[in-house]
Amino acid sequence: MATFEYRCPQDGSFDVVMPVGTAGPSASCPRCGSPAARVFSPPGLARVPAALREAVDRTERSAEQPEVVGRVPGRRPARRSTNPAHARLPRW
Repeated sequence: MATFEYRCPQDGSFDVVMPVGTAGPSASCPRCGSPAARVFSPPGLARVPAALREAVDRTERSAEQPEVVGRVPGRRPARRSTNPAHARLPRW
């Protein structure tokens, strides 16, 4: 659904919400019923939360330039003890 702006010569501007591509060059004014001309205005854009915008950008980038990783994310390398006595213990 899109919001289209119309301007009545008597009552001023008003908005009409209808599917994209269905707006005609004129609409009847909801107050007085006279024909109102369509006004071409910029689309109403809403702000997107930063986290969502970054996720969308990262997804779009990965289609062309996938990130290369050196190890499985979230796993730490196993610790190795420096104690010589631990060297003789069995390893799992």
